[in-house]
Amino acid sequence: MTAAERRRDVAGAKRLVVKVGSSSLTHAGGGSLDEDSLKALVDTLAARRLTGQQVVLVSSGAIAAGITPLGLARRPQDLATQQAAASVGQGALVAAYQRAFGAHGLTVGQVLLTADDVTRRTHYTNAKRTLDRLLELGIVPIVNENDTVATQEIRFGDNDRLASLVAHLVHADGLLLLTDVDALYDGPPTRPGARRVPVVVGGAGLDEVTIGGTGSSVGSGGMVTKVEAAAIANAAGITTVLTSASQLGQALAGEDVGTVFVPSGSRRTSRKLWLAHATTPRGRLVLDPGAVRAVTERRTSLLPAGITAVEGTFSDGDPVDLTDPQGRVVGRGLVNYASGDLPAMLGRSTRALAKELGPQYEREVVHRDDLVLL
Repeated sequence: MTAAERRRDVAGAKRLVVKVGSSSLTHAGGGSLDEDSLKALVDTLAARRLTGQQVVLVSSGAIAAGITPLGLARRPQDLATQQAAASVGQGALVAAYQRAFGAHGLTVGQVLLTADDVTRRTHYTNAKRTLDRLLELGIVPIVNENDTVATQEIRFGDNDRLASLVAHLVHADGLLLLTDVDALYDGPPTRPGARRVPVVVGGAGLDEVTIGGTGSSVGSGGMVTKVEAAAIANAAGITTVLTSASQLGQALAGEDVGTVFVPSGSRRTSRKLWLAHATTPRGRLVLDPGAVRAVTERRTSLLPAGITAVEGTFSDGDPVDLTDPQGRVVGRGLVNYASGDLPAMLGRSTRALAKELGPQYEREVVHRDDLVLL
């Protein structure tokens, strides 16, 4: 399938996730919503929704919208003030969307998520059920990170990754990432001679691209997070188009704008994708060279005999990173033991542990079905 056909597939997707950043929704300098820009975005999306296309909108802007009402000069850096700004700004943001979509006879539903909601399986299932039902009822879900309660440990950190995980969650047919830059370029867009990268297939060619930037003064992401988000979506088999909010209409018409990220190769299972991209490690297990080879080459489960050190505090069922002796992360998995139980087990066989401590210890530290290579 050609890149042009992929673009048309995204444009005609039955279920589409669209992410818009703070800089596309706020006035220059940030701090307050630009309702004209928001209305232009909504007018385009509403037209598609009214043709029968299901749309999930992942929208930043809550913290930015709370900056001016709180009397702040710029986006706050500390978590507590960010949470306060989000608390004030989220209401204004959703109210603006209600007015704009309501003018087209459409209803919106607010869905606030933390990383735990797509990390822990029970939360994951609940979030999926809610989004699916909203779409079935003809509602336009407005998704954002729940900045008012998210802590540093359970934050997405940016809405780009959230959007890719939501696209995976709802089994979207396409993902649109809207930003204040019209495409990915092979260097800084302001540099003379910088060229647009029209197509990225399976991540190929990105080594030759200089990707930088930390986003606008009111946002938290940058081009790096958008490329990473596209890679996550591609791993789920979802084609992604990155472009500016001003080119949304052209992107939805399947025109050659922005950058299209095309999946290639095998698609990760839902569980493996979730484990690799939606989980935050709560600790680390250091493996000896033999265990590294067993896990990465033979794809076996991780046994206590191959672990040399335990780092961090975690409970059974938590995600942990697996590292080689030099500290390089080679995988991530769900651990079957708490951090306090593991030190006495290191270097010992499961048979010996079962004989001494009971049959419940004759099991893997991380089962291969709960392990993904990174």
